[in-house]
Amino acid sequence: SELESLVSDVSPFAGEIPDAAKTVFVRPELVVEVEYAEVTSAGILRAPVFHGLRGDKSPSDLSIAEDLPVVAPLPDDLATDIEAVLSQLETKKQKLEVIVGEHSLGVTNLDKELWPAFGGHPARTKRDYLRYLATVAPILLPHLRDRPLTLTRYPDGIGGDSFYQRHWQEKDMPPFVDYITMFTDSNGGDRPFLLCNNLPTLLWLGQLADIELHASLARVSTEPDAAEASTEFAGDKETVEGSVLNLPDHLLFDLDPYIYAGTEKKGDEPEFNRTAFDATCDVALVVREVLAGLGLSAFVKTSGATGLHLYVPIVRNLRYDEVRALATTIAQAVLARTPKLATLEWATDRRVGKVFIDVNQNARIKSLACQYSPRAKPGAPVSIPLRWDELGKRYPDEFNLATALTRIEEVGDLWARLLESKVDLVETLGLPRDVR
Repeated sequence: SELESLVSDVSPFAGEIPDAAKTVFVRPELVVEVEYAEVTSAGILRAPVFHGLRGDKSPSDLSIAEDLPVVAPLPDDLATDIEAVLSQLETKKQKLEVIVGEHSLGVTNLDKELWPAFGGHPARTKRDYLRYLATVAPILLPHLRDRPLTLTRYPDGIGGDSFYQRHWQEKDMPPFVDYITMFTDSNGGDRPFLLCNNLPTLLWLGQLADIELHASLARVSTEPDAAEASTEFAGDKETVEGSVLNLPDHLLFDLDPYIYAGTEKKGDEPEFNRTAFDATCDVALVVREVLAGLGLSAFVKTSGATGLHLYVPIVRNLRYDEVRALATTIAQAVLARTPKLATLEWATDRRVGKVFIDVNQNARIKSLACQYSPRAKPGAPVSIPLRWDELGKRYPDEFNLATALTRIEEVGDLWARLLESKVDLVETLGLPRDVR
């Protein structure tokens, strides 16, 4: 009876909660004594036994152990390969053959500036970028694994010409690169699509000056939650749309502020400014409230530019169009709560002064800069996961090619359990489905 009066729709925890839809949250005002065997990797008590209320204690009397960074132990061979790569990059040579385990990779123009000096930020070279990729590989590769990539290449750095690349010829790919053959709407035929599943491939992308790592929301692998899905991707559009690549792992909200700093030239996109980002955080918190009311939770990260990305990890039993429709409905509920701050307007001139909630990224042909991806912006910013209680306290301009590594050392990978935190939208929202 004491707990019933404390029931809350909002989780009191800073982190994400597995199976949140089945959890009854209460305000943290009582102290209880619980015996348990251990804390699982998901942060859950194993074999808990309730011993009773502790009326002699108040929450302010308690403390918790300092959070430990969540980084999976490195396989011995990967750790060795990373150390070897970093050692080889210490050379002052502009061109070398990097040995990565059993493979070798030619790298060139190592001192070419990909990010020129900006403000108080030093210039960042291709060598710096390769060092970053090698260092962050243990946490970046699991997020990229089995996801078709769209490359955003800047051969002359962010100040030069750039181009997207999705399709390849097999002869142009090194032997260590995994790929799938998929029908593409734009070319009307089957083309190879890259997968970044290993360290040599990640470094090869750096050599190609693929500054932004754009990954699909869907994976080519079916385990563990899409075992019955097709892995046939070639032939025609219908085959692709009937495959696992039309079943995203996440429902996404891309929050993009159209609140100007005042220094932009006419026609330019809004530049980063803290007023705009604070407004984006306010909208993100409303999204979180609406999700909580549906029994859902989201992971949040900076976009690396001006806004935020919110990912809701979901069981793969809904197509992109169904996920996008749900995201639109949720966004409309957010708009109803904060009409003066948020917008769903597609015309850019009608977004000015507001935060655009973009749900159109929930599409098979779309991709988004993934977590820990650098961005092609001055200062070499990086898209960084945040805790919800950090919104309004940490800003995108704090995280760049150098400081992102410090952040990871301090907190680990806040999204390490992203795919372990999935919710079944069909079950949670009571959606009608003929086939799950």
